[in-house]
Amino acid sequence: MKLFECTYCGQLLQFENTRCEKCGHELGFLPEELQLFPLIEEKGVYSLYNHQTERRYRYCDNHAYGVCNWLVDDNLPARFCTACSLNQTIPDLNKTEYRQRWSVIEAAKHRLIYTLLSMKLPILSKETDPEKGLSFDFMADEQNSEQKIMTGHDNGLITLNIAEADDVEREMARRSMAEPYRTVLGHFRHEIGHYYWDRLIDGTSNLEPYRKLFGDEQEDYGEALKKHYKEGAPADWNEHFISTYASTHSWEDWAETWAHYLHILDTLETAYAFGLSIKPGIVHDPSGLSAIIKADPFRLENFDDIISMWLPLVFAMNSINRSMGLPDLYPFVIPVQVIEKLKFIHGVCLRARQEGARGEQNSRAEALQS
Repeated sequence: MKLFECTYCGQLLQFENTRCEKCGHELGFLPEELQLFPLIEEKGVYSLYNHQTERRYRYCDNHAYGVCNWLVDDNLPARFCTACSLNQTIPDLNKTEYRQRWSVIEAAKHRLIYTLLSMKLPILSKETDPEKGLSFDFMADEQNSEQKIMTGHDNGLITLNIAEADDVEREMARRSMAEPYRTVLGHFRHEIGHYYWDRLIDGTSNLEPYRKLFGDEQEDYGEALKKHYKEGAPADWNEHFISTYASTHSWEDWAETWAHYLHILDTLETAYAFGLSIKPGIVHDPSGLSAIIKADPFRLENFDDIISMWLPLVFAMNSINRSMGLPDLYPFVIPVQVIEKLKFIHGVCLRARQEGARGEQNSRAEALQS
């Protein structure tokens, strides 16, 4: 996530802020520009302070619940913003506990959508495209019911059990599954990976090179899960996969690796925004642990440039955490094979962005001709 600045008073802002604490202006996030703006209210609608546009905006309807600061063009009939329009089911907000959990979930989901917009990946709601669109169900286990809500993805529908937004519940799940890392944002990044496998890999020219790296997705998924939970990961999993769960099936390898690709991009963008550089205070640096985070990772075409910044940053972050008596912030080791998988994902996303840009140019050209 990049840094935001109040264009009225210069105060540094957080992505989720709704009001500048220094100047008092209300704030709104404009997804088209990926920027947070101070707002000027005019008869119930807002203009952007010191901005050339003459458009007027409203807050997304979910602003009323304190879970969204994104803006909607006042000329459009939409009630919800780009992120909230993807919601199909939300929990019962009359229950205080559910409302608190939904707030945590929305904060993570909005960060996910920010990343996807930064990557310039296609984002369609199922309301717009029922077949290829994306939607979210945020649901709770019903009392006195043996059937539990399972977090997962099915043809563009991502379901999340809201218990994942409770720190205690999530930690219990992490321990029971012997996972080194489990967060709400991590869930979103994993599940959205399944969605983009359908959009960017299945039925495309990317499928064959995908199979060479991740394996044959036609392997029986149900049987692969049974085998994994019965026998566990292979002994040499850490030479080929980013996690034990990635060894389950080709699809899970893709989703786990995709999630880490998003971890890397977003964390590096934060480091770049703060102007971080890594230079160990030692005479010799045979491990290559020096790095200047010198570029926005979302704009880099060469993945080698990304990974060369990431590895030193991870070493520094984990060292700082250990100094505080905390577990490693990034408790993973990336083997060579996983770097190749990450590089493949980077190439797929880069081509999708380029194709999207060409499509926009063609649409503008056609509009001008007509």
